[in-house]
Amino acid sequence: MELLALVGIVTVLLLVYWAESINGRTDAPNGVAMVVSTHVMSPMAAIAMAVVFNIIGAMMGTEVAKTIASGIVVESAVSLSTIAAVMIAVIVWGSYAGKKGLPISKSHTLIAGLAGAGIAAGGIDALLLGGWIKVAIGFACSFVLVPIAFMLAIATVRCTQSMKPRRSKKLFDALLILFSAFMCFTHGLNDGQKFMGIAHLALSLYYKVSAAQTPIAPWVIVSCALAMGLGTAGGGWKIIATLGKNLNRELSSWQGFAAQASASTLIYAASRYGVPLSTTQSITGAIVGASVAERWTNVRFDVLGKVVIGWFYTFPVGVFVGYLAASLAMFLEQIVVRMLA
Repeated sequence: MELLALVGIVTVLLLVYWAESINGRTDAPNGVAMVVSTHVMSPMAAIAMAVVFNIIGAMMGTEVAKTIASGIVVESAVSLSTIAAVMIAVIVWGSYAGKKGLPISKSHTLIAGLAGAGIAAGGIDALLLGGWIKVAIGFACSFVLVPIAFMLAIATVRCTQSMKPRRSKKLFDALLILFSAFMCFTHGLNDGQKFMGIAHLALSLYYKVSAAQTPIAPWVIVSCALAMGLGTAGGGWKIIATLGKNLNRELSSWQGFAAQASASTLIYAASRYGVPLSTTQSITGAIVGASVAERWTNVRFDVLGKVVIGWFYTFPVGVFVGYLAASLAMFLEQIVVRMLA
């Protein structure tokens, strides 16, 4: 049984690192979509910047990781096998979305899958209200960012309308690079910690200790950050195209600045309070707000409609898949235990 448990924890950690790398490949491009689509930076330079700042961000806190590890479901309602099942579901869904260029939330897929696994083992009572309030706050943030980015874009135009066009462009090109780097940092600070929390939960189950009362090991923080960094290095060009080009008819560097500044600042604040929000949804909402500040026709509402629909069906689909995957995992676990008894 000890050997089986050791194989289980190693398998789960490998799946967590795999899922974290997919998160880096498909979510991290959110931070550089604006700076690439406005031609302020080359794609390769932007991705290199994303790799560095995502890794740094992931190592700068553990608040979100703690929420995921001990605030979503009761620890007794999950096991190594059910966590492994949830990770497989996240990997499959994340890989498919990345291939199709769909900017869906891997964060919500993870959280919903974890909820489904908890319900499969302990029923609806396995869900923890405190953590889900934070999830709801994070979900609302993506919609709040539309008016925030809109107002920032309007203020930006009014404050700089007396500047010469060439000088104005240089200023906002520089600001866009600055806040793109900050966006990558906050992505690591929020998204990078979510899988870190899953790894911590798995290790807590293996060592039979409380995830809420046990500090996250430094090697878990570093290894998850590096896994995301390696995934980010893989690109994610289709996601960049969807957010930076397909969603908008035309985008200027001042609009990109307004979107990145509002989204990254809100994500940073949320991360410090342990709120696990979706960086994909946050930057999408900010892009829409900054785009309509010039004119409504800048936004491709057909593309936006598909993205928003994806936001809403991610949760129920994630819960359903997590429930099925965890149920199957528990069934197979029982068979293995009986065989070895």
